[in-house]
Amino acid sequence: MSDRLSRLAGLALGVIMMAMPANADALKDEIAPTGKLRVAIGISPAGGAFWSTRTETGYAGVPVDLGKEMAAQLGVPVEYVAYPNSGQITDAAAKNAWDVTFLPKDPERETRMAFGPIYEVADATYIVKSGSAVTNFATLDQDGINVAAVNNTTTMRGAIAHLKHAKVTGYQTYDEIFNLLKSGEIDAFALSRDQLNAMAKRIPGTRVLDETFKQTVTAVAVPLDHPQAAAYITRFMTDAIGNGTLRKAYDNNGLKDTPIRTQTK
Repeated sequence: MSDRLSRLAGLALGVIMMAMPANADALKDEIAPTGKLRVAIGISPAGGAFWSTRTETGYAGVPVDLGKEMAAQLGVPVEYVAYPNSGQITDAAAKNAWDVTFLPKDPERETRMAFGPIYEVADATYIVKSGSAVTNFATLDQDGINVAAVNNTTTMRGAIAHLKHAKVTGYQTYDEIFNLLKSGEIDAFALSRDQLNAMAKRIPGTRVLDETFKQTVTAVAVPLDHPQAAAYITRFMTDAIGNGTLRKAYDNNGLKDTPIRTQTK
């Protein structure tokens, strides 16, 4: 009887060992179908937990570090696919242009990609141009006031919903809006408070408003209909938050004084 049990146990172990590589291969086929993990990143000097920057040797940013770590865990090379904003990353979700990304989440985007855990919560507000008489949301939301936002983004949709009189216009890049604000061609710019505080240091006379009109949340995501990939990114991000990988990515990218703010839903 014991010999029979031993044989059955050995058979079961063999089945498990054969299934493990098969499951790993199935995951790689789904999450990295080209043989590389293609990580979509948004490029801008704005900084923060979403934006990445170009460097002399490639790219830098929190998503860059997280994508590199994920690829290493999967045992595949990493390739970064750069976009000027999160809206274009969203538009490319159904085009097999990228495999995983880290970007602001909202209900509209949940219809186009599957999200894992949220790893950043940021307050969105406005910065006003130098010399502006605007001091709060009430004086900002007036006819004739022109507010800029990065096109087709969570923050732009929030600003449109928030402002009833001021006009919100979308632009493709942070740099374009930065120059418009610096030259006084727009009245305000909607973005996260941390990024606007950094911008205010670069454009003398500008002012970041004290109020908050929306909280934006950033999370890891994959295209829809990738169930194994969706389960994997959830495990990866949960571990990254708990084991210090995310903290290290923050610290390596100028966010040592930025606390990690997460949401469970």
